[in-house]
Amino acid sequence: MTRFSAARPSLRSYLETPISIQSLVVIRIAFGLILAWDWWRYVKYDRITRYYVEPDFNFPFFDFVRTLPEPWIHILWGGVGVFGLLVALGAFYRVSIIALTGIFAYFFLLDRTQYLNHNYMVILFGMLLCFMPANRAFSVDAWLWPQLRSIVIPRWPVTALKLQLEIILIYAGIVKITDDWLRGEPLRTWLTGREGEVFFGALFQYDVSFILASWGVIVLHVVGAPLLLWHRTRLAVFIVYAFFHWSNAQLFNIGIFPWITLALSTIFFAPDWPQRLLRALLGRFETLPALPSLPTSKFRLAPVGLAALAVWFAVQVVVPQRQIFFDNLVGWSGDGHRFSWRMRIYDRKSEGMFRVVAADGSETWEIDPYEVMSSRQARNVLGRPDIIYDFAQVLEDAWAARGYPDVAVYADVQKSLNGRAKQQFTDPEQDLTAIRWEWARPNPWIMPNQLRAPRGQMPEAYPFLPLQGHSLSETD
Repeated sequence: MTRFSAARPSLRSYLETPISIQSLVVIRIAFGLILAWDWWRYVKYDRITRYYVEPDFNFPFFDFVRTLPEPWIHILWGGVGVFGLLVALGAFYRVSIIALTGIFAYFFLLDRTQYLNHNYMVILFGMLLCFMPANRAFSVDAWLWPQLRSIVIPRWPVTALKLQLEIILIYAGIVKITDDWLRGEPLRTWLTGREGEVFFGALFQYDVSFILASWGVIVLHVVGAPLLLWHRTRLAVFIVYAFFHWSNAQLFNIGIFPWITLALSTIFFAPDWPQRLLRALLGRFETLPALPSLPTSKFRLAPVGLAALAVWFAVQVVVPQRQIFFDNLVGWSGDGHRFSWRMRIYDRKSEGMFRVVAADGSETWEIDPYEVMSSRQARNVLGRPDIIYDFAQVLEDAWAARGYPDVAVYADVQKSLNGRAKQQFTDPEQDLTAIRWEWARPNPWIMPNQLRAPRGQMPEAYPFLPLQGHSLSETD
């Protein structure tokens, strides 16, 4: 206890040290502009209508989150564009960043079938930015209120952003240490036959390329991410990450994820890196005077602030590990999948039907999800156990409203994982209205994957067969 108490003032002193605000300003500008761009992407492709208005029902994370009617839902989404630009400009920053994060979180919570890891990441960084003094320089706020101006900030905001991104990147590597990924799947499935899409596409002809790429991605995240913290390796690793993100953007439909991750990665450079870069460029044409020293400023991180940061990052470390409580294959069952940074790691294809049976057994109805909801929703309904369960409850309520109380609902779903032949995913004889959803342990009506290897053993070669079905198009 004494040793810990002695370490606390040292950590606090480090987090209170004044540094240049410049790198945080770059994050503020990039974050706001990229989200404004995301607003435009959704408007251009009419995604708000397709994702939230046209469907007859959504699957929110919480029951109290309801879809606004038109035109209000479009007006609210417009706030992402407006507040994104205001954040970039540093105009009314505190209100703008809170509003931007809150609106984005609302749309995130509206429907689990629209879950994307990078949207979750946006919310995390938005919440952190809500508490950071990113508007004290190079902002409208600093122009309107001169007493706010400061070219220095305490170190803790930059350190917090670094640590948050380190957690995400390292987990994104650790979760890929699986039998399939080390064997080159699903990269082999995704990239075979796409040789002409990137300049290095000729490598897709060789099986070893997929294996080397799969191992390389793990090394890049697990080893490369910590090397971003070291000044001697930072630039080289950043360049590799830039190529990695560019490649992902060319090959996969993953929206803003590559660009916002790359922009956030600039936080690892020196706090005054924009000024250093500009001086390096201008110094080629003229001799520049030495940089003045940063003004001496005293900052104080309150104990409650330090405790809040400790709790925040403890949660960030623990939540992605919750799959250890489930004795199953996460990619198959989905238990512990969300919020664990399992990005572009599985290729899952599902197909199936729901069967509604009257209480007296006299009538039976078969429901194809693709006939009653959008294709994007249906893909997720058939692939995610919790949404399969919720859709069964939706069907029960719908039939009760039609005068058929106490119906039984059965899900007959087949699923493939990473190129395997389809297997039975749900127990077709289990009435989903008669059981409770289990959050803390595996649900017994989810059938086990028959091709999973015993623990500690490498599985036999899987039969990678041509498949038909529906798979997700964006990173999940």
